[in-house]
Amino acid sequence: MCRSIKTLREPFTPQVTDTDIEAAALQYVRKISGFRAPAAHNAAAFEAAVAAVTEATRTLLDQLVVRGGGSSAADRPATAATGRG
Repeated sequence: MCRSIKTLREPFTPQVTDTDIEAAALQYVRKISGFRAPAAHNAAAFEAAVAAVTEATRTLLDQLVVRGGGSSAADRPATAATGRG
């Protein structure tokens, strides 16, 4: 997988921002598609994929329960889990 995508769950990253999530989603889509920047005729598909991966990542992080890592995502307010709020 892409080495520039960092782990976004506790305890590796105590607070995750929207920027962190969007950057990881962009790197993932770049890796999968093989394009750093898509051609104009693929831009909409590329941007839609980044948005979908971003939302899926937010959902995943909000629902993860990390054992032995202190509080779980379910115990934290949404702003702590995703940096939103």
